[in-house]
Amino acid sequence: MPFEDKVIRLCTIPGVDRVTAWGLLAEIGLNMDQFPSSAHLASWACLCPGSFESAGKRLSGKMRKGNVSLRRCLSQAAWAISMMKNNYLSALYRRIAARRGAKRAVMAVAHALLVIAYHMLKRKEDYRELGADHFDRIDVNRIRRSLVNRLERLGHKVTLEPLAQTA
Repeated sequence: MPFEDKVIRLCTIPGVDRVTAWGLLAEIGLNMDQFPSSAHLASWACLCPGSFESAGKRLSGKMRKGNVSLRRCLSQAAWAISMMKNNYLSALYRRIAARRGAKRAVMAVAHALLVIAYHMLKRKEDYRELGADHFDRIDVNRIRRSLVNRLERLGHKVTLEPLAQTA
């Protein structure tokens, strides 16, 4: 098969199988130079969030219809990711679903999948997993303060001691 290497590379993304990879390549093509950036690709595919705002008031966050086949393909992969554990994309899904709801989270994960696929095809590199704890590692002090405050609100006295380092 002529594009087997690209299909195999895309299949390393969690939630993406061969059929999804074929659909993705069929819809966006192989030449990523036609899109100046991943944001242009997301806009072309209509997988970018809407932001209609006037006078500081958010009026609509509705997404356009766009490429229905590509949207369906990425949405199915995003639903598969929502059932997974211990990877970056499933952590992204849970983080957004807690605040915005499951359907918006699926579209956000579909957007992230498209951006990841763009960079993988453009740079010819494999998928690098950031890990399920990626968002916790961004600001460790904020997470620590938040958890201590939460325990104190439940009526516990909290003292933190660092673990002894083993050499």
